[in-house]
Amino acid sequence: MKFIPRSETTRRRIVESTAELFNKKGALGTSVSELEKATGMTRGSIYGNFENKDAVALAAFDFNWGLKRKLLTDEVNRCVGYKDKLLAHILLHHPSAKTPFTAGGCPLQNTTMEADDTNDLLRNKAAKGLKSWINDLTAIIENGIRAKEFKTDIDALDTALHIVSIIEGAALFARSTQDMKYVNRLFDIAGRVIDDISII
Repeated sequence: MKFIPRSETTRRRIVESTAELFNKKGALGTSVSELEKATGMTRGSIYGNFENKDAVALAAFDFNWGLKRKLLTDEVNRCVGYKDKLLAHILLHHPSAKTPFTAGGCPLQNTTMEADDTNDLLRNKAAKGLKSWINDLTAIIENGIRAKEFKTDIDALDTALHIVSIIEGAALFARSTQDMKYVNRLFDIAGRVIDDISII
């Protein structure tokens, strides 16, 4: 029998109230009592709108990734040139930008690290999000080639993968070493990747 939530409004409130909690502690690390505290609702109210805790975690991931992707897309859309659009992805991720992503770090990285061996549904959600980000960057690069801003002999997908890998690597260094020396060098490398493919 298909689960039907009691209220879409309440469901959204639960997701918005627990998104940061899940991003910081993960599905395994988040208890039902913490969900009750974050939402101000009883277990019965939460589970009247979600089948189980994993279902809340999946919806929270969608919320967190949707927020991050919207912030990136909005900034990219403000840029005119394709080089600036690529740079926006890098600059928004630098800690000094204080971009209002969900607290706790990148939801793609957080969810993948937790779910790779424990939760295929969450891992698949993160994989889908990561691929959508790669596709967004690949499209920018391909459009930049057509606009003669980028060199024609580059591989757009390879470049997109390179940029995302550096950004996510920088996030890993920032959280583990808390040493901005490494973080800044990685962001400089990402900037050089874009410079190297640019004609102008």
